[in-house]
Amino acid sequence: MPNYEIKITDILEKGKCFGVHKVGDVFTYPVDRGKMCPSAFHSIFPTIRIMQNGSKMPWFDTSDSHSNYCLNYKRPVVFKTSCTEKLE
Repeated sequence: MPNYEIKITDILEKGKCFGVHKVGDVFTYPVDRGKMCPSAFHSIFPTIRIMQNGSKMPWFDTSDSHSNYCLNYKRPVVFKTSCTEKLE
């Protein structure tokens, strides 16, 4: 099974996270899992699982990235989730 590196990037200034996230922050899954806001992680996790298996969905932005919104409707922070295959 291929091994994928998953990167999550906070990409839009429009939503202001009340927690720890700032525009430009980059997280690698699973290494930085504990550094992400639980609400944001919860909204991104389905995309992470799909990408980890080398799959994609028709609504993804591209074959290797997709944008997800945090669940906080008052401050909708947008995250770009992308994957690259790691060669070992």
